[in-house]
Amino acid sequence: MNLSSTPPLALFVGMPGLELSPDEIAFFRDANPYGLFLFRRNLDTPDQVRRLCAQFRDAVGRLDAPVFIDQEGGRVQRLNNGNWPSFRSLGSFGALAQKNRALARRALRLSTQAMATIMAELTIDSGTTPVVDLARSGTHDVIGQRAFGDDPDLVIEMAREVIEGMLEVGELPIMKHIPGYGRVTVDPHFHCPVVDATLEDMRESDFRPFMALRDTPWAMVAHLIFTRIDPAHPASVSPAVYELIRNELGYDGVLITDCVTMEALSGSWAERVTAALDAGCDIALHSQGDLKASEAAARAARPLTQATLERIARGQSRRGALRVDALALHAQVEQIFREHGIA
Repeated sequence: MNLSSTPPLALFVGMPGLELSPDEIAFFRDANPYGLFLFRRNLDTPDQVRRLCAQFRDAVGRLDAPVFIDQEGGRVQRLNNGNWPSFRSLGSFGALAQKNRALARRALRLSTQAMATIMAELTIDSGTTPVVDLARSGTHDVIGQRAFGDDPDLVIEMAREVIEGMLEVGELPIMKHIPGYGRVTVDPHFHCPVVDATLEDMRESDFRPFMALRDTPWAMVAHLIFTRIDPAHPASVSPAVYELIRNELGYDGVLITDCVTMEALSGSWAERVTAALDAGCDIALHSQGDLKASEAAARAARPLTQATLERIARGQSRRGALRVDALALHAQVEQIFREHGIA
């Protein structure tokens, strides 16, 4: 067990396969990154996933070391190899809300409870959801059906169901992607989006869900440039944007970057990690999975600060222990969609 009194590194990393190699175990033991981020490449059967999570926690010597995954529903769900049910996108619940808002909220709560229970049974701590970006007609498809729609009030109402449903089952909701990807016209995985909207316009639209949902325990920070805030730096590495998030939007939960290997950022992996933490982010996410790259990211990281540890603890204290029959709830949700003619 890791008996060091030094806090873990402010870093999540990935790994390449279905189990940790001896070299990877040594890296986790010695570097002690705070968490592990899983992808489809890391998933086979339920028993294998649980073993992998336990292997990571044993390596870092922390039974509560978090394991996250992208599991929003729709096209962004990594538990999709046939061993788990397929969950609907958040956009499909937005479409249902246009027909019956109350029913859409109920269906979304049931779906969230089912998906969260599956993750809890796998000992995964978060599916890094909900997406609360606004999806407009011109928004790049990188968001698209991942979002509920373009109405801030609808997004707030529906995202609240995901947040509360996740917490009930003991999972950590993470709202994405603060302060908003809703106006991007290019994919930040490959290019750096630039948004020229005024702050007044953003306050009336894109910022509103993040402000209304600022009690969400965690939030993921976007990689894009807001020219009216900081024309020189993407949000995830911009001190000015973190000041806006903390002070104007009033968010005091844990801030984690979107993956720093996305091409919206520049510089080496180490430089990207350093820039994010220097700017004011709590934790950097480097999920590529290559051991050498993870080692470089770890060399640039630093221990979690006391403020971050306190934010983490506040989120942990809100996690419930509800368990549901995931397959039964999933079937109930599918029946609701069939009855309302939504494929």
